[in-house]
Amino acid sequence: MPLQGKTIVLGVTGSIAAYKAADIASQLTRLGASVHCVMTKEATHIIGPLTLQTLSRNPVGTDMWQQSKDWQPEHIELADSADLFLVAPATANIIACFAHGLAPDLLTSIYLATLAPVIIAPAMNGKMYRHPATQANMDTLRARGTQFIEPQKGGMLACGYEGEGKLSPVDEIVARVAAFFQKNH
Repeated sequence: MPLQGKTIVLGVTGSIAAYKAADIASQLTRLGASVHCVMTKEATHIIGPLTLQTLSRNPVGTDMWQQSKDWQPEHIELADSADLFLVAPATANIIACFAHGLAPDLLTSIYLATLAPVIIAPAMNGKMYRHPATQANMDTLRARGTQFIEPQKGGMLACGYEGEGKLSPVDEIVARVAAFFQKNH
């Protein structure tokens, strides 16, 4: 099991591709990782927390104010335990929050509190992805060491447009995570 003993915080945001997080969580768990999913409120409108909880075999964080099992706030506990902070899919909004240090929810608070490496897989409308603000936010994050798994080019997007912005294939995301740990073990 190549990811045995590794803790991955999997952030899931309100992209229509949020349903693919179920497959990501499942595959990473099968590879031996302890996967802790954290969802934005918007993501819960697309996929239910119970699905991710079942596939990851861990509770799913959805609310900054939910009760922690011990004295330490959940966002600090997850931030401290992460070997990798993976966000797949990532919306333009979450990328902007990360770039500007905003923490309006559990996911963004964990991001600000973690020292773990960060990998982001964007998924959004192609115009949103190519917008200068989104590209500048991604450049800011790259300068801080964040790695990106670029979205696919071509094909039909959920919004009806063709072009760039579709979440990278799940197998590619999982392979990049495995390669990250293989390179940094």
